[in-house]
Amino acid sequence: MIVEIPNDVKVEVRGNEVIVEGSLGSNIRKFNDALLSVSIKGNELTVSHSENKKISKKAENAEGSFASEIRGDIDGVKKYFEKHMSIVFAHFPMTVEVNGNDIIIKNIIGERAYRKSKIVGNTKIDVKGQNVRVYGINKEDVSQTSANLRKACKIRKKDERIFQDGVYNVLEEA
Repeated sequence: MIVEIPNDVKVEVRGNEVIVEGSLGSNIRKFNDALLSVSIKGNELTVSHSENKKISKKAENAEGSFASEIRGDIDGVKKYFEKHMSIVFAHFPMTVEVNGNDIIIKNIIGERAYRKSKIVGNTKIDVKGQNVRVYGINKEDVSQTSANLRKACKIRKKDERIFQDGVYNVLEEA
């Protein structure tokens, strides 16, 4: 498979790693060199699979997946991946704060103890009022940080139809 490299992005192959650098930062993606071979010619990155018959099906699948991941990395270093979330509460005003590599959720359904969620990778968090913006250059890290925050707000041992407090993803309108 061939992946086009834009002029404002630098891609380099070192051993079994592909390094994608752009204006917002750099992503490093590792690959299994027994399954794939990666090379650069001009403005094209070529990903090809192994011809070994025992692993040919797995190698073909890995080729498509890896090419797609590299395209995502190229998009990420040019423009941030974003998730917009909203803080929802009924009776007890909930607060969300960023403290180092943790997100602190205070006063969810009136609990005295706070809840923590991990920030994955170099993902950044902006909290403004009831809106939370999770953004970064790595799509997987942004999605996992968003999922960690959502999971930390899960209400346990109560009827979730009534207690709907939490931090939820906002649907993007097309």
